[in-house]
Amino acid sequence: MRRFLKLWEAFLFLWARASETEVAEAGRLYPQRVKNKHLPTALNRFHRCAGFAISAGVCLLVLSTSALAQSATSSTTATPASTLALVPMPREIHPRAVLSLKDGISVETTSHDPADKFAATDLVETLKDRGVAAHEGHHDKVRVILMRLDDKDAARILQHAAVTFDPAMHDEGYVLATDGNTTYDIAATSAGLYYGAQTIKQLIAGGAADAKTSDAVLHGVLIRDWPAMKYRGVDDDLSRGPVPTLAFQKHQVKVFSEYKVNLYSPYFENTLAYASNPLSAPPGGAMTRADVEALVKYAQQYHVTIVPEQEAFGHLHHTLMFDKYARLAETPHGAVLAPVQPGSIQLIQQWFTEIAAMFPGPFMHIGADETSDLGKGQTKDEVAKEGLGKVYMDFLIQIHQALQPLHKQLLFWGDIAMNDPELVKTLPKDMIAIAWVYSPEPDGYDKWLLPFTNAGLQTWVAPGVNNWSRVYPDFNAGLLNIQEFVRDGQRLGSTGVLNTVWNDDGEGLFNQDWYGVLFGAAAGWQSGVSNIPQYQDSFGQVFHGDQTGKINQAQIELMAAQKTLSDTGIDMSSDHLFWMDPWSKEGQEVSAKLLPVVQTLREQSEQAIILMDEARAAGPLREEDALDAMEMGARRMDFLGYKFEAAQEMLTAYDQAYQQQSDPANNKHLGSGLYDISSNNGRCQDLRDGYGLTRDLYRAAWLKENRPYWLDNVSAQYELAMQLWIQRGVRFAEAQAQWYQTHTLPPPEAVGLPPISSAQTTNAAQPSAGSQ
Repeated sequence: MRRFLKLWEAFLFLWARASETEVAEAGRLYPQRVKNKHLPTALNRFHRCAGFAISAGVCLLVLSTSALAQSATSSTTATPASTLALVPMPREIHPRAVLSLKDGISVETTSHDPADKFAATDLVETLKDRGVAAHEGHHDKVRVILMRLDDKDAARILQHAAVTFDPAMHDEGYVLATDGNTTYDIAATSAGLYYGAQTIKQLIAGGAADAKTSDAVLHGVLIRDWPAMKYRGVDDDLSRGPVPTLAFQKHQVKVFSEYKVNLYSPYFENTLAYASNPLSAPPGGAMTRADVEALVKYAQQYHVTIVPEQEAFGHLHHTLMFDKYARLAETPHGAVLAPVQPGSIQLIQQWFTEIAAMFPGPFMHIGADETSDLGKGQTKDEVAKEGLGKVYMDFLIQIHQALQPLHKQLLFWGDIAMNDPELVKTLPKDMIAIAWVYSPEPDGYDKWLLPFTNAGLQTWVAPGVNNWSRVYPDFNAGLLNIQEFVRDGQRLGSTGVLNTVWNDDGEGLFNQDWYGVLFGAAAGWQSGVSNIPQYQDSFGQVFHGDQTGKINQAQIELMAAQKTLSDTGIDMSSDHLFWMDPWSKEGQEVSAKLLPVVQTLREQSEQAIILMDEARAAGPLREEDALDAMEMGARRMDFLGYKFEAAQEMLTAYDQAYQQQSDPANNKHLGSGLYDISSNNGRCQDLRDGYGLTRDLYRAAWLKENRPYWLDNVSAQYELAMQLWIQRGVRFAEAQAQWYQTHTLPPPEAVGLPPISSAQTTNAAQPSAGSQ
């Protein structure tokens, strides 16, 4: 009987391989009711496949009925590849049967390499956390076997699956092959094996808090996959406000690795503690040597290299503000090191000698971007004589020479050097230029890359998630920038992508950035143009475990809200609008543009909040802290809109009351109308309460990822905004008291109101676009 079962299994595999194209095409055509002209073709293909199966397998069918019955209880037909939620999407994927995990899943490795054993253990622990009955080295009904390419059985399995392991796959590629109830993960290296295991995590859907009630399944597949770009990283700003805890950095590294990111680059201006120069690192707000050692060790097991970025030219104000370093500054207490000062190179050597000892990876990033002060102070004469580009490039060459004994490859930002293509050719060829620009560019990104590729330098591309100075990141711009920049980088031979996160105003929360960060991970791994809608359909399920699709839709709603805001033509960041006084001159100008669409903006933000709540109610989700940060962003966006609405309502109401105070027919209701401005439910109290609530949500979100350092700088803005509306509420209450005593009202300017225009009154009275 066992022989017949093996024959039957072999027959099914060969038939599936032979007819796979017809079945897939028929399945594609048949459901599309609008394309009825294709229906006969679809049916013919189904019939042809079915006929082949019946005529070839009838004799085996009789002998293996019991085995098939048993198999039917544990597997179903394959899920179309186009509907699988995977980030990144593998290069080649063919679906196989869906296997039920109700009886558990075992994970084992035939390798004795500790890194491979770690990959197996990590997979088991992850599945357990998701409510799947997983075991390591156990023989459950469904099995996953991690196997190196040089294993004696690997060649047989690949041949049976009719796939090859190409040379391009060697470093990080893998094959996943489901054969019956076993899925093999085959790779040449520990990194490739680990990345195959991360894809398996995403192929398992379902689960429960209790493994006994789990409805989890494993989507069987045949996958060949390998990266398009060798280096795939995230650059994280640790110098403009939030400094993450070591625990959160470990969480970042683990999640990065799950999406096949292999570089993490913390950005330092003054937040790395140096024994040789201890002055500028803020106590409690800098990574220590012990932090670095722990993070590097942790990251190694996840195949992530830590790439330190210490600014070595510009962006150094928080060091140069100290008088100890004043003579090194291009301008007094400025932000740029003066190349003409010998002490500048000495300081750089001291920093990077310590960096090289702390970070064992092959790269060091010297920054060197936005050196806007250069030529305005100590180097003014040199720049006038030789030119800005020559002075800049010569200093990069000096830095390279000074750091050569450390045997590290230097990275530098390309924004300054790109302006002098001929001088770029003088740079050492082992330096890596990182081209950066953070906006969608209709004409492409060649001009940021060609000055370096034409000079024979290796390049990486650095798009951005567009989180800086935002109430919530603007992923409309961010996703397009990532998609197109990485596309052009791959076409022009860039070997890496360094997706960036910046915190320009000190308010950024990394837990709000995952949507853009993980798309960057996908874009760097996948070849060519990454599919944004495909990613958007997969994100919620893969990252949060949301089977409802509501998290995905909530992200779409927030992107729509950002677009509503940007379409007004208001050339300001949403954070600036969040803190803006709507009764200031600037606030009144913004109000005139924002009020016609503010209802739409708020409805989109509020719908995002509702969708997130519905997703939470539907079942347990993962990455709850990121969801909390996302909801906080939606509430800040909603409150931003309400602030301008409420401010205009108060302005209009008080103006009407003031104009009607002498009219006996209207003024009997005037006192009660003032309650709407300042009372228990008044608009002033609403704005006080709104800032108070978002302050509490913000503090909670901050402390889930960051150290307390710097938080009070942001909290102080909330306190000031609350005090502003408390004080205004008191003024309106006094005006109300004056009305009851004297039946007169102080003029609008006496209570802090700006002059009101007829256009503003009209805007306030009209419903905004999209209202019913």
